[in-house]
Amino acid sequence: MQEKPSETMVEKKKNFVFDWVDALVNALVFVILIFTLGVRVTGVVGGSMEPTLHQGDKLIVSNLFYTPKAGDIVIVSKKTFSDEPIVKRIIATENQTVDINFVTGVVSVDGVPLDEPYIKAPIHSPGDVVFPVTVPEGQVFLLGDNRNGSTDSRTTQVGMVDEREILGKVILRILPLNGFGAVK
Repeated sequence: MQEKPSETMVEKKKNFVFDWVDALVNALVFVILIFTLGVRVTGVVGGSMEPTLHQGDKLIVSNLFYTPKAGDIVIVSKKTFSDEPIVKRIIATENQTVDINFVTGVVSVDGVPLDEPYIKAPIHSPGDVVFPVTVPEGQVFLLGDNRNGSTDSRTTQVGMVDEREILGKVILRILPLNGFGAVK
């Protein structure tokens, strides 16, 4: 006996709806896993990373297979400084020596002056850390791009940052839309 055409159409609709629900559930599980295991969205608070990043920018951050290296912009959880995560640039990693000449505004790592086209202005405001300083094993030295308006590794308040306090590397700016793209 043949099936009625209306029953076939009902089955097709059920299958279509089931396929869409299945695809949406799988996509949701995938997104949750990605965000749980290594990607997060965070916002910029303050102006310490100007002109690279600005107050209110929304960023995609990843810690999946991440190894800190100089030049990376990272989000850090530094409870001795702030309850909120902070965003800074890694200047040096373990066993590197940082020196800052606050008269000329030049930052050097292992005796080599850094080429820093991303900074707002040369650094002239010292903190309470005495330079030169060598970064201990498993830690990094951070500075904001707005050097004279940033609290960073120049102060004992932030100091050297343990690599375990790095929540991830900034990968992408998603808001504002006119600034959408990779962050360098």
